[in-house]
Amino acid sequence: MAVIAPFRAVRYNLEQISSIENVLSPPYDIIDAQTQAALFTKNPYNMIRLDLSKNVKAAGMIAERYAGAAELFARWQNDGILLREKQPALYLYDIDYLRPGQATTITRRGLLARVQLAEFAEGIVKPHEKTFSGVTSDRLQLLAACQAQFSPIFSIYSDPQAEVMRLLEQARSAGPLYSTIDYDGCEHRLWAMSDTTALAAVQAYFRDKALYIADGHHRYSTALQYQALVREREGGRLPPKSSANYTMMYLCAMEDPGLSVLPTHRLLRLPGHKTVADLLPGLEQYFVVEEVVAGSRESLLIETFGKMTEGGDGNQNTRFGFYHPGEDRSFLLTLKDGMMDREAAHRPTALRDLDVVVLSDLIIDRLPNLDQTRCVQGDLIDYFSDPDEALDVAVKEALRATAYTPLLFLMNATLVEQVRRVADENLVMPHKSTFFYPKILTGLAINPLVD
Repeated sequence: MAVIAPFRAVRYNLEQISSIENVLSPPYDIIDAQTQAALFTKNPYNMIRLDLSKNVKAAGMIAERYAGAAELFARWQNDGILLREKQPALYLYDIDYLRPGQATTITRRGLLARVQLAEFAEGIVKPHEKTFSGVTSDRLQLLAACQAQFSPIFSIYSDPQAEVMRLLEQARSAGPLYSTIDYDGCEHRLWAMSDTTALAAVQAYFRDKALYIADGHHRYSTALQYQALVREREGGRLPPKSSANYTMMYLCAMEDPGLSVLPTHRLLRLPGHKTVADLLPGLEQYFVVEEVVAGSRESLLIETFGKMTEGGDGNQNTRFGFYHPGEDRSFLLTLKDGMMDREAAHRPTALRDLDVVVLSDLIIDRLPNLDQTRCVQGDLIDYFSDPDEALDVAVKEALRATAYTPLLFLMNATLVEQVRRVADENLVMPHKSTFFYPKILTGLAINPLVD
């Protein structure tokens, strides 16, 4: 099954930079234009200049953009800003953070390692989402130009007894290489583990384990494409230990108490002007609809979330909130018994159990002038991990005179076990079904792809 290996990471030299916090960045796929601009001005050695570079002088000249990132990466190594480890290591990576709405700090524990690439059909590394060719093309060009992987893939594995963390704890040094606070107030700490006995034991543990991609499907697909490019360049064969046969992953046990999946809420833009009275008859065919009443818009959100999880009966995936900002009214939608079995019998049970599929099949695809394809292609849907931000945007859109009716759907989080079940059955979830939190920082460790 999974083959993991220590590696000689390229890391920032703390003697050459003022603060590690100022040179790290979020993953490229959650960075908007405003954040990108802020990171560019934050520090001349910020990872954004490599991982999501821009070149004003060569606007539209894509090849030059990637070549510029490669040139900068080489220069930083030559100037001692970045140094390569002398010894191969696995990297213990802890994150202390607060779950939204909670006041107690929790810790997610994982490790950075090289993982031997395997095609999805082999069942060693398992996806749960589709990938899009435009994204992998961008990442492939950057990977080929720089010959380095800047962002790790986030994967989970089964370890009910926390054996991997126990092995790494025994070999952990006193102080971390880095300790830094990110943009969300989460504390990230990294240790290098080079004890050969501990490394061998960890590698042995993974030999009968499958890995499930949590976040980074495009990065994994890119790594497979890069491997194929290098193999072709080398005459059709690669040495078994070639760096092109591996990709860097952050590995976390799915049983880790610090592993969190947050919901991703949906803001739909329904063509035309529709009132609550227009929409309720369609919703009531499939859901028990209960209006939620509260004193303010903010308390309305809290009350709706409270009702979504009320009772603790484990049936959260059949309930979600619906908010009509134009009328400032909120509703709890509870799926009627047996409805998905009747209305979505063509879907495997593993997908019918997902609230994002319920939303897609019974609401989006059945609203007038709307379906899932038109939502995505027509820019009629936005995704939010922060419900307050989603509410704010929904209200602002309702106040503007447009040809659309904004509708906000508040979702429950997909469960880790659901991710595993979908992946084990070789299925894929709808877009933006999972949001693993916190995100892995880019720049704590870089995986060089030159031997």
